[in-house]
Amino acid sequence: MALVVICGQPCSGKSTAATCLAESLRALADLKETVRIIDESSFHLDRNRSYDDMPSEKNLRGVLRSEVDRSISRDAIVIVDSLNNIKGYRYELWCLARAAGIRYCVLYCDVEDNQCRDWNRERGEKGDATYDDKIFEDLVRRFERPDRRNRWDSPLFELWPSRDGINNSSVGIVDAVSYLTKKVDSKSRGVKILQPTIATQTARVSDANSLYEMDQATQEVISALVEAQSHALGGPVAEISLGKHLPTSTSTFREQLGYQSFEACDERS
Repeated sequence: MALVVICGQPCSGKSTAATCLAESLRALADLKETVRIIDESSFHLDRNRSYDDMPSEKNLRGVLRSEVDRSISRDAIVIVDSLNNIKGYRYELWCLARAAGIRYCVLYCDVEDNQCRDWNRERGEKGDATYDDKIFEDLVRRFERPDRRNRWDSPLFELWPSRDGINNSSVGIVDAVSYLTKKVDSKSRGVKILQPTIATQTARVSDANSLYEMDQATQEVISALVEAQSHALGGPVAEISLGKHLPTSTSTFREQLGYQSFEACDERS
């Protein structure tokens, strides 16, 4: 029951980190939650076309965010494998986790820009998918590094792929697995379960609300009948509209309520 946001420059090892994290979590025999990775390839989105301009990039983030919103639950661990390079977008993902009342963390692949360029070029030489130079440089320039002081970047687990490589025993992977699987009780420390705010909670209809709404509806009907009778000057009342999609009334005011006088009606209303 957690949302993990993978963050890093293009070609910094994010997909490898997501795969290692998912494998480590699935290897735990006592893990009851399902583990799912959400990335661009899940929707057959081309990386160059998706980041070619701002509308395309905005559409990509919207697709991923919507899928995350549908997938997060209390019996699943969702890993978002994408650039997640805009802090405002990471905040949106954090809000989804908060509304669901689950754990949240960021796994950051910290790699120098030049190393990412070399890996992007090596991928092209192997025939793998790469970023165009223009798009790559634009993404590097706009990358907003995560800061553990921000709520939406905390807790932050870091990896250094160019120095240590990435595998299931990497310190960042091990720490993330420990955080995501640690049992929560009164003695737990360092594990934060996000709590929905009043603004994000779904309003529940209580008995008190139901009685209040019934009383309001009754008062509206009585007011409509009183107004119609006043216009009729004590004679028969014409059709009375009680609201959209509701039947009209053609009886007299006295026949509707059984009151003997307007004074009795006022007292009961």
